[in-house]
Amino acid sequence: MSGPVPTVTALGDIYTQQALADQTVRWNNLLDKFQALYGSPAQFVSRSPGRVNIIGEHIDYSLYSVLPMGMTPDVILAVSTDLEPSQDGTYKVKIANVDNERFPTREFDLPYSDVEIDATIHEWTNYFKSGLRGALQLLRKKYGADFKPKSMEVLMDGTVPAGGGLSSSAAFVSASALAVMIANGEREVDKKALTEVAIVSERAVGVNSGGMDQSASVFSERGSALLVSFTPSLSARPVYFPKTNPELCFMVAQSFVTSNKQETGPIHYNLRVVECSMTAAYLNAKLCPKGTELPKDAGPLGVSIRGFHQNYFKDTQKSMPEQLNELIELTKSTLTQEQGYTLEEVASGIGISVEDVKARFMSSFPVRGEYFKLRQRALHVFTEALRVLQFLALLEDPAQAPDSEHTIEYNNKLGKLLNETQDSCRELYECSCPEIDELCKIAREAGSYGSRLTGAGWGGCSVHLVPADKVDDIKKALLEKYYSKRQLSPKDLEEAIVASRPMNGSAVFQLKDGRI
Repeated sequence: MSGPVPTVTALGDIYTQQALADQTVRWNNLLDKFQALYGSPAQFVSRSPGRVNIIGEHIDYSLYSVLPMGMTPDVILAVSTDLEPSQDGTYKVKIANVDNERFPTREFDLPYSDVEIDATIHEWTNYFKSGLRGALQLLRKKYGADFKPKSMEVLMDGTVPAGGGLSSSAAFVSASALAVMIANGEREVDKKALTEVAIVSERAVGVNSGGMDQSASVFSERGSALLVSFTPSLSARPVYFPKTNPELCFMVAQSFVTSNKQETGPIHYNLRVVECSMTAAYLNAKLCPKGTELPKDAGPLGVSIRGFHQNYFKDTQKSMPEQLNELIELTKSTLTQEQGYTLEEVASGIGISVEDVKARFMSSFPVRGEYFKLRQRALHVFTEALRVLQFLALLEDPAQAPDSEHTIEYNNKLGKLLNETQDSCRELYECSCPEIDELCKIAREAGSYGSRLTGAGWGGCSVHLVPADKVDDIKKALLEKYYSKRQLSPKDLEEAIVASRPMNGSAVFQLKDGRI
């Protein structure tokens, strides 16, 4: 599925017919504001969407396959290079947001040498800067260390809710990196290269990103989910849902509990990455032959549970589901401490000093924790990786395909796997919250086949696999039993629930005289 990011000249190449009217108004508003703000028209628009993860939660950074899909909500950046730097040895970036009250306009004179990002400050333009930094690394690799980037004027509009679990940060970073590449003369931008740059770039703002979000934002195709795999290297392929009766639809419902990965990382997202990396080293030391090194890989801290998995089953003939079932049992018998492991116990299990544990696992990103719950995290990762394979088999294995006019039993099998993911996220990975649990309960009672959190968790969004003919009933139940009890603005209520089918990924829209 690699190849260049598409360049388009019509909004119909990006959005569905149902979305076109609203999107045309929105894009024209962006381009009018760009002209008013900068005094000249934009040259192109860079676009990357948010995503909803159907199944495979919190396992991408352990390098197991996941199944997301692109959505209509997106980040669009109108761009021009029609300005000059104000001093020698620098280039200028002017960046503004359509919502300038929440996201104030910034102007930077940046040295050619590097792009500095202070990840300790929660500043919206850091996401653009991280995309800029990553794109420049690619450009310098291609054109040499002396490559001098062009100055840019940028106006952003984003409809992916920040902290909502639909990966607004990955959409912003991916769109930013793409914008920088196009602004600096690249006629074609390879999807795989853009995704890899976006994955590494987002880590510059203090998030131990795994790679699913960026892959979905860049690679997604209308009408299909996306199987994203990370070993032996990053790859993605479309996965299609069979025809069912009732027809299936995905609903995304916001909890309005905001979870900012950058701000809460030390006790939530980043801590889970650290716990999974520790788990990989611990199981590798306990279960693999003495002296077996944990391989360096694409995990955020350079190692992953998948690396241990591959060590343990080095020459096996067993199928992947058989391997994962065996690892689940091994985890139960090896990691026996339900309360978690202290730093000293982790160090002892791996066979290194506490200082080495801190240097290896806790120096890249700030984390806080007394006990590290290796058992629960490993059980979630292995059982969730297995659920992804089971879900995929239901979609693609002819022996499991729906074969009758009514496919309610088949639909329920898919939904059951989503419900099991939610149970695991709540009990083993501890990344749910009471509000998400409540949304899932209400939706299931109103007819959802399966409901769970999606995204980082600790708030954000829930995703529901629902019969298309029950969408209105489920919406009504959520509005009456959840949203009516919260102080929400009309705009929030309007955006609270989105019924979605899979949408296209990143694109570049070439403008004519600043117009679509």
